[in-house]
Amino acid sequence: MLSAAEIPALLASFGATAATPHRREDATVWDLELDGNVRRALRVSIIHDARPGGALIVWAMLAPPLGDGIRAAYRRLLQWNDRFPFVKFAIADDGRPTMSVELRAADATAEQLREALARILLIADALVSETAEWIWIGGRVPPDPGGERRNRPLLARVGDLAERLEG
Repeated sequence: MLSAAEIPALLASFGATAATPHRREDATVWDLELDGNVRRALRVSIIHDARPGGALIVWAMLAPPLGDGIRAAYRRLLQWNDRFPFVKFAIADDGRPTMSVELRAADATAEQLREALARILLIADALVSETAEWIWIGGRVPPDPGGERRNRPLLARVGDLAERLEG
């Protein structure tokens, strides 16, 4: 079982840095930004609920609030729910499209959390052209600024996960 106390060291092991966690009741939340191979600065939260039956959730904000295009976006999210069976796509209360991976906290391992974070990044990379209009003005992906990607060891340690994303 992966405890909340172990998560900061695990994040540090693959180059991810998180702000001081937030705590509410038995839940601990870490906010971080991760870089995929294409998508940079993806805002991700890890939520660890230590109560019996609690969950370990990796939750990402896929794009800013959608506004007028929400109906078409909702259809697209439903299609992605079928395409990527181990990730849940949704629209948050404020209109932001989100994706998440949920694990049982009582059974979660460091490897499962690592794979959940990598899965979120790899799917964000796979969908970058389909979400570009939601994220960037004019719908064009900005040029890659170069330089080292944060958390490179995270993606390096998940083997063939990129080939196993779609159902």
